Amino acid sequence: MKLLAKPPRIKVLEAAGAIGDNRVNVISGSKALVKSSTGEREYKVVLVESGEGTYRAYSSDNGTLYRGYIGYPILSFMMIKGILPMDNEVIRAFIGVPWKELNEKYQKYAIVENIVLTRAERLGVSRRVIDEYVSVVLKKLSVIKVYFDEELSKY
Repeated sequence: MKLLAKPPRIKVLEAAGAIGDNRVNVISGSKALVKSSTGEREYKVVLVESGEGTYRAYSSDNGTLYRGYIGYPILSFMMIKGILPMDNEVIRAFIGVPWKELNEKYQKYAIVENIVLTRAERLGVSRRVIDEYVSVVLKKLSVIKVYFDEELSKY
């Protein structure tokens, strides 16, 4: 098992968007299916608590599988389960964002983050509120450990 790294900031926003778009289908207490922003892909997420503040996780998204960080499907499931905080105002600000299209077009998370934050401001949610929320989520992620466990892909 390998310890997953903290995700790029934008993945917290993507997770909020997945929740707002109702793309997280909770199957059980430890399993969910998360649809991509285009709806063409579906990621299997399995999350098992294995002691105080430690989790074993599997997700079939690229960030988790190939880049070694906690991908947005895991983050969104952790939010729904109450492991990570949820903010309904932030979630509302990221409903309907075409994440895949933006990420492919600009190929830089900083550019995409600026675009979606500007859009959120137009919807009445300040950057400060969003930044504080992302900071709280990342701080929480720094005190818990999430290990990638390939074995969980069988469930």
